[in-house]
Amino acid sequence: MALTTALVTGASSGIGYEISKLLAEQGHDLVLVARREDRLKQLARYLEKEFDITAHVIPVDLTDLEDIDRLYITLEQENIPVDILVNNAGLGHWGPFTANDTQKELEMIQVNVMALTYLSKLFATDMVKRGLGKILNIASISGFTPGPYMATYNASKAFVVSFSEALNAELKGTGVSVTVSCPGPAASEFHQQAGTSGSFFLKLMPMMSSGQVARASLAAMNKRKTLVVPGTINWLISVAPRVVPIRVMLFVLKHLMRPRGQH
Repeated sequence: MALTTALVTGASSGIGYEISKLLAEQGHDLVLVARREDRLKQLARYLEKEFDITAHVIPVDLTDLEDIDRLYITLEQENIPVDILVNNAGLGHWGPFTANDTQKELEMIQVNVMALTYLSKLFATDMVKRGLGKILNIASISGFTPGPYMATYNASKAFVVSFSEALNAELKGTGVSVTVSCPGPAASEFHQQAGTSGSFFLKLMPMMSSGQVARASLAAMNKRKTLVVPGTINWLISVAPRVVPIRVMLFVLKHLMRPRGQH
């Protein structure tokens, strides 16, 4: 049985946009999900014309579980089973935890953790019943270590890594796999929105393109691998916490991530 339809969250830009293009190129119909309906419609028109697939546009506010319910019910009513789920949407915010906007911190948890978990619950349950499916969760190398000045973001990505690895183990033998991709910095709107563009850490890190991250992530998903860290340097950074004492990691990261004017 072929895996036909893929749902991609955060499809309007960056890694989600590139993943959507690659999935369309592979012949998958798409359900494109994000807040910005105009961008989704523009992408849908391009993909349908370029790759002769069907692209459904459903604007969703992932901070609202009722909106996620509406998405799920809409797909049920239109008889569109989701064979591939790509949980790509994510929020970040850089700055001192005690000074950051509380609502932004909570929305980060709602999108990065709650929405990803709820979408996985809804669609993995259906996939298991059908005996076939793939889930791709986009995390970050930030998920491998605590992050001063991005404490909530790193913690949320640590959840995604742990959750994905555990769920993949749990679903062995069901025909459903879970892959988690942990990229480093990628050229996208994320850094402007998170405010990290001016961080010294980002200036030191190699920047992959969103297309490179998308290709590596989908390749791992198609092979049903559990975890992938795109890029050699990113992989080395991801294993550093296993050999470098955590107090040393935190000291270095605190100084690299410290915003100007902070002591």
